Parts: sequence; C-alpha cells; structure tokens
Amino acid sequence: MIDWPTATLEVKDRDPLVVQNPKTWSHSHSYGGWGKFFLGLQEKKILATRCVNPSCAEKRLWLPPRCECPDCWSEMEWLEAPQEARIYTWSVVKYPGELFKLPSDTPLISVEIEGVCTKLLSWLKDGEPKIGMPVNAVFNTGRPTNTILDLAWVPK
Repeated sequence: MIDWPTATLEVKDRDPLVVQNPKTWSHSHSYGGWGKFFLGLQEKKILATRCVNPSCAEKRLWLPPRCECPDCWSEMEWLEAPQEARIYTWSVVKYPGELFKLPSDTPLISVEIEGVCTKLLSWLKDGEPKIGMPVNAVFNTGRPTNTILDLAWVPK
C-alpha cells in the first residue's frame, strides 16, 4: 500500500479556496472557481460540473470540473460524481522529476467514470493496475494536501 503524500497546504480562505504553498518564497495560490472540487475531496466527494444551457448538446459530467461549458461557455452546475470507476489506461513513473510528490513506481491511472464525458488522471493507492479493472475512490482526509493527490483509487 502506498502512503498519502505528506505535503500539507494551509488553507487561507475557503471561498474562493486559497492555500499557502510553501516554497523557498511565500506564495498564495487561489483555486478560483475550482475550489469547490478540492473542498469536496475533504468531504469524500468527487464534485463534477454539467452545463445548465438547455440547448447545449453535452449533458454528461465534466472531470476535472469546468467553470464554464467548453462547448457553449454557459454556466455549469456542480454535482456529485460516482465514486466507482474502471481503469481506462495506466503507466508507471520510474524516474520522476524533483517536484513529483508520489514515490517512483506509483501507478498513474486514467479512470473512466459512468456519466462523465472525460477521463480523470489519478493514481492507484493499492494493487496492480489492469485496463478495465473496477476501482473505488479513496480520499486523504487525515492530512489533506489540498491537491489532486488527495484523491486516489483502490481495486474494488
């Protein structure tokens, strides 16, 4: 089993989500309209968006979420996405760069979620990946990093 990354970004504001990202200099990073997604991870929810324009053709969910519809630029509504998925594809990073937060040999996976029009890039916390393998979402809520790394998947 792979442990969660240990870097914790201090939350400065929740609306919009702003975190303190310690580096060799001080930097505050605003998630803007996407903050709801990262706050949702802390509540063990995968929040996606869907276009509210009745004449827009795409009614499936978008993950990562979009603030505006990529097809018609209309407002998007926030909805909870399923926490079950299938591995669409995967790879392993043998020689990660300096800022890569996961251990080398961590399986990086692209998951296909029913009702979602995009594939979500994530990582497999436990097990050996196989294309088509059913997986369930798991969340780092103990010491969240306030990054996408707070969402991982385990075999079903």
